[in-house]
Amino acid sequence: MFEVIEMRIKAILFDMFDTLMMIEHNHQFYVPSLKQMHKILKKNGINETFDNFLKAYTRARIELYEKADPKNEEPHFNERIVKALEFLGYNYSKDNSIIKEATFAFCKEFMKYVRIDKDSKTVLSELSKKFELGIVSNFAIPECVVKLLQENEIADLFNVVIISGDINKRKPSPEIFETALNSLKITASEAVFVGDTIDADIKGASEVGMKTIFIERRFQKEKETMHPDITIKSLKELPLIIE
Repeated sequence: MFEVIEMRIKAILFDMFDTLMMIEHNHQFYVPSLKQMHKILKKNGINETFDNFLKAYTRARIELYEKADPKNEEPHFNERIVKALEFLGYNYSKDNSIIKEATFAFCKEFMKYVRIDKDSKTVLSELSKKFELGIVSNFAIPECVVKLLQENEIADLFNVVIISGDINKRKPSPEIFETALNSLKITASEAVFVGDTIDADIKGASEVGMKTIFIERRFQKEKETMHPDITIKSLKELPLIIE
């Protein structure tokens, strides 16, 4: 017997990764994706070994997020490449075509490790007939999220897609949730958030006033102190509990 959310719901907002789409192989995408990115840079005249580039990239990422994390910020992925290249003596802007091409190469390889949840299309299609749908996701490459939605033929089901790398704010920051709500012209009490992480998804959405549904993909100790309104095991349960 499912608990039913009794409220006036106008919209359902979703986390992206490990909620609607699953990242497979224990996140083994990282090194292959960086290697594809390095190939593009080398093709465009950046003559550094992969090991040297990896050291510079790792240093760049650490320094960027040491500043960003306390403020729940999300620099666009392009900024990692620019900063890594600065450490190697190169000077590029984040809007340079070479930087964008390198980011796309990372994205293209990453996408090989992502599959859509088997219930996503059916559930989203059903819910879209009654509610506005949105995505609020932490990811440094917004263009990659859009491409995944398009390639899996679900992009048209969403009324709003807010990605942290686009607005330089990441969950659990209230700003990223409020950006989605404002775009839909609804209040927090008129929305439900569905996500797979307690600290980012459930805590963040709850603190702005949304009801929360936790899709339990793996054990999270934080659930002992931060309780979602409802917990589900699979997306196919959603239509049964949301009316």
